[in-house]
Amino acid sequence: MDTIDALIMGIVQGLAEYLPISSSGHLEICREVLGLKLSGADSLQFDVTLHVATVLSTIIVLWREFMPLCRSFFTFKRDDNFYYVCKILVSCIPVAVVGLFFKDAIESLFGQDLTLVGYCLLATAALLTFSYFFRTRPLTEYGPANSYRPRDISFADAFVIGCAQAVAVLPGLSRSGTTIATGILIGDKREQVAQFSFFMVIIPILGEALLDVKDMLGAGAADSASTSIGAVPVIVGFIASLIVGCIACKWMLSIVKKGKLIWFAVYCVIVALICLAKGYNLF
Repeated sequence: MDTIDALIMGIVQGLAEYLPISSSGHLEICREVLGLKLSGADSLQFDVTLHVATVLSTIIVLWREFMPLCRSFFTFKRDDNFYYVCKILVSCIPVAVVGLFFKDAIESLFGQDLTLVGYCLLATAALLTFSYFFRTRPLTEYGPANSYRPRDISFADAFVIGCAQAVAVLPGLSRSGTTIATGILIGDKREQVAQFSFFMVIIPILGEALLDVKDMLGAGAADSASTSIGAVPVIVGFIASLIVGCIACKWMLSIVKKGKLIWFAVYCVIVALICLAKGYNLF
């Protein structure tokens, strides 16, 4: 992997992490288009590095909301912010289970052909479409029978959204799209779901990054130097992902409030068909 490849992948990650189009799926597509041949472990480690950059962009964009959460939680101040962090921790349980017991199986899915990505993108499109038509307008006094009254995220909702995040580790299944659509489907407020979705990924991604650092230190410098990805491409990809992620995060928050996710479903279908055609050697 050279610097240009890393720059492209960093830009793609920064956009696709927040837009409901699957960052992992698009990184797989990038690897295919750019002709990058990486092992599953190398691919996953590089992806985690880019994800750490987008996590930092989340903290930067939502700094005013993030700091009160930290203060309340670490000082054990039993207010709404404290319980909000507790809900985030609850949402992390499913993905922690997947990471602990199925990490090797997940790694094997990366660096393969685009068939799985195509099917998962179709699943993402279906979920976005269903959430759009099933949950459209809030309930009013004289509103239609299929309207709903959006509510605040509960602990049970947090766990359900966390299960959606755990499933979304598959390449092509959008994490943000899956978690946001799930939250909307179970009746949570759109603006709360988007922010919760961005916050809930912080702990799993940073935890995965710490485990990767631990593995590399345990393997020794010689083994870590044998990776097919150099230090400079990693740094370039990280910076690109951080900058583009800040822009995409602000954009996505606005998109969710306006309820315009259906257009991303159309995009996912188009890209999915291309991936499936490529996977089945139709062109």
